[in-house]
Amino acid sequence: MSKNKKADKKKSNWSDIWKRLKRNRMAMLGLVLIIILILSAALAPIIAPYGFDDQDVSRAFLGPSLSHLFGTDNLGRDVFSRILYGGRISLTMGLISVSLASVVGIFLGAVAGYYGGKIDDVIMRILDVLMAMPNILLAIAIAAALGPGLVNCMVAVGISTIPRFARVVRGPILAIRNQEYIEAATAVNASDGRIIFRHVLPNVLAPIIVQSTLYIANAVMAASSLSFLGMGVQPPSPEWGAMLSAGRQYIREYWHIVTFPGIAIMLTVFSLNVLGDGLRDALDPRLKN
Repeated sequence: MSKNKKADKKKSNWSDIWKRLKRNRMAMLGLVLIIILILSAALAPIIAPYGFDDQDVSRAFLGPSLSHLFGTDNLGRDVFSRILYGGRISLTMGLISVSLASVVGIFLGAVAGYYGGKIDDVIMRILDVLMAMPNILLAIAIAAALGPGLVNCMVAVGISTIPRFARVVRGPILAIRNQEYIEAATAVNASDGRIIFRHVLPNVLAPIIVQSTLYIANAVMAASSLSFLGMGVQPPSPEWGAMLSAGRQYIREYWHIVTFPGIAIMLTVFSLNVLGDGLRDALDPRLKN
């Protein structure tokens, strides 16, 4: 098969995936929301009417109005502006955490699945120990050991997610490592690295894409939880979880301080989850008809 035919076939496959994804209304809703959230975060300096740390105690606890769409907090800071800037932190934390987890997890899962035997046993037993703890508890334990801060929070969430990616990759590789095209590559003395990255991983790309989308939602939630507990991003950074933590003592009298950051987290997690579900259906070869 010529290179042009391979390129056309690959383009056709992605076109079919996009068509199936477009037929899923919930997935498209999630995609639109994610695009809006990303653009809002990227354009925060232009859209936000105030700086994220502009304080004026004389306007503290103002309710939603035309001058302050989401009201102000206990220090007179504009909640709407802080949510826009906070989107930069929360989305970046989710993306980087999952990127770290996916790189390490995919490598470990590929090595374990391809070589099998003792290597598989050692890698998977270590990951089983990590998976024995709930994801958020493991992230809390790692964050407590590393200390609070943006980078440490991303590392903690990333490490806690590594076993999930390793298992997602290992299963399909175990199923295809004895296929004829793998044996053919071995017969022509292709290196193990070339076989894994050129012939094995492309065949497990679909579950990796789906799980990455879903785990970004989990990572945003976990990072916000760590910040809410004081183990993640520290004030005055406008991270959504930290905003919830700072405003929880005022929730009875001034509902807007915690409601809007909570809605931002909810919309982000919801949109990523429905988009991930839509991608799973669109990438499923059994649903091509």
